[in-house]
Amino acid sequence: MRGALFGPVQPPAVRRGAVAALASAALLLTAACSGDGGGGSSGQPASPTASGSSAPPASPSRSAEPPPAQGSAEVVSTLTEKLKSPWGLAALPGGDLLVSSRDEGTVHRIDGESGKQTLLGSVPGVSASGEGGLLGLAVSSTFGADPLVYAYFTTASDNRIVRMSYDEKRPAGRQLGAPDTVLRGIPKGSVHNGGRIAFGPDKMLYAGTGETGDTGLAQDKESLAGKILRMTPDGEPVHGNPEADSVVYSYGHRNVQGLAWDKDKRLWAAEFGQDTWDELNLIEPGGNYGWPEVEGKKGEAGFIDPVAQWKTSEASPSGIAYAKGSIWMAGLRGERLWRIPLSGDSAKEPYAEPQAFLEEEHGRLRTVVSAGSDRLWLVTSNTDGRGTPKSGGDRVLRVEVE
Repeated sequence: MRGALFGPVQPPAVRRGAVAALASAALLLTAACSGDGGGGSSGQPASPTASGSSAPPASPSRSAEPPPAQGSAEVVSTLTEKLKSPWGLAALPGGDLLVSSRDEGTVHRIDGESGKQTLLGSVPGVSASGEGGLLGLAVSSTFGADPLVYAYFTTASDNRIVRMSYDEKRPAGRQLGAPDTVLRGIPKGSVHNGGRIAFGPDKMLYAGTGETGDTGLAQDKESLAGKILRMTPDGEPVHGNPEADSVVYSYGHRNVQGLAWDKDKRLWAAEFGQDTWDELNLIEPGGNYGWPEVEGKKGEAGFIDPVAQWKTSEASPSGIAYAKGSIWMAGLRGERLWRIPLSGDSAKEPYAEPQAFLEEEHGRLRTVVSAGSDRLWLVTSNTDGRGTPKSGGDRVLRVEVE
């Protein structure tokens, strides 16, 4: 029996047989016992639920003290530079980083202390044009036992998610294995390809997609475009999703490029607006976030309003991360890092007004990843065809925050 929320069954790309689902569930129960590995592409620690189950993240605690109303952010050093069109960033166990090049289709490892870059390899099948190419990266939540690197990229026909084995004993440039497709059939476009992927606290894989400029796809529940997707590491629908046979988790999105979880395991997403409002949303399973019917806070029945919003000239938000009780949001057109302090006593509103840091100091900011309790990794994006390239190319910056 199909549920009423999402109507018709999803296309074959988002359906799997019962046998495969049961096998995936068994694998996940085994994986839940083998440790974290180092978090997803948004830099959030992949802490499992108490039972190790695939249930959605827990409801928030209301007992924690909120962060200070006023914070700080300071770039303390440059980890590495001379990056070309960097997009995805993922933390490895031990502190090193993986970074993707959108236009070149390559993945490099960056030493977390020295900043030395090592080419791991190219991802075959990447078709880089417009806003498409090699986008988000994530490492498996059981990376220590099963070293897999996940990537979201644009091909000649679609956007898809693949996983590749990583063996650092192989020669440089050939350390990534052949891609194994996890999910295919995500619509592609010259714009609005989404692309962020991350493993959540429940050890499930999440992906933010765009509506490719075809606005109606965001409200089309049979399309994977304009959605947040939730799936097993094998690409199967997860128990607890709004529809049992679908990976769609929420819909009505224009272009999601930021995913992060707070300490209460709530999922937050950053979304590009069109002409008026960029958004930070608190994601609810099955929620409709309005696009293209509404943009920003409208208070209309049936749609979930953003928690915070910005003029598009001030944000154009891409990656987000959680640190020190706040969401930190990288701005492309806005060329600044936003801090949105969260309150444990209010799930729907920030504790205090958002603050902007590093305004126009480093150009466009693409991706931000937590690097510990009070540090972030911040990736610039000035060599992507829209920014103004700076001496030394794009960089990964160390940022101390409060």
